[in-house]
Amino acid sequence: MTAIRALATAALAVALSVSASFAVELGDDGLHKPGWLRETFKDLREDLAEANAEGKRLLITVEQRGCIYCTQMHEQVFTDPAIEQLIRDHFFVVQMNLFGDVEVTDFDGTALPEKQMAVRWGVLFTPTLIFLPEEVPEGETVAKASVAMMPGAFGKGTTEALLTWVRDHGYESGEHFQKFLADRMRAAN
Repeated sequence: MTAIRALATAALAVALSVSASFAVELGDDGLHKPGWLRETFKDLREDLAEANAEGKRLLITVEQRGCIYCTQMHEQVFTDPAIEQLIRDHFFVVQMNLFGDVEVTDFDGTALPEKQMAVRWGVLFTPTLIFLPEEVPEGETVAKASVAMMPGAFGKGTTEALLTWVRDHGYESGEHFQKFLADRMRAAN
């Protein structure tokens, strides 16, 4: 009985250490803070310029404290090595709090607290991933300029496909993301 108890204790310790390795640190605002997240002044014109200077795409992620879907994405999807590498190599990620008060400056110069900017952009759900083009015409807003706005939590396959589709400018070919995803899934089987 003692050997079984010791084995069970060891198995539990391994399981806890493995699950703890996927935990992502939470900031004071209650949002996940992965290492690839950028701390900026949230002037999106400056963020876009910095992303371009690094050869990356600007990605805004809108999240909220206590969001179970945000947790799912941060702990189960974004931690996948291939997805994490795609993000690190190709995206400049700025986080917004759906109910936050930090000032955000849109491309058209409008400055509002995060919570009001989220309303302005039509963000209704967390997480929402908003992908921007390399160039935004003067006077446009994030909502109008975005090449993709994806609300919700998705599995690894869909997330990796979305990151790839945006990275490769799939939206410019006229191929809808759903078709791109279906073709990838069909090819994988």
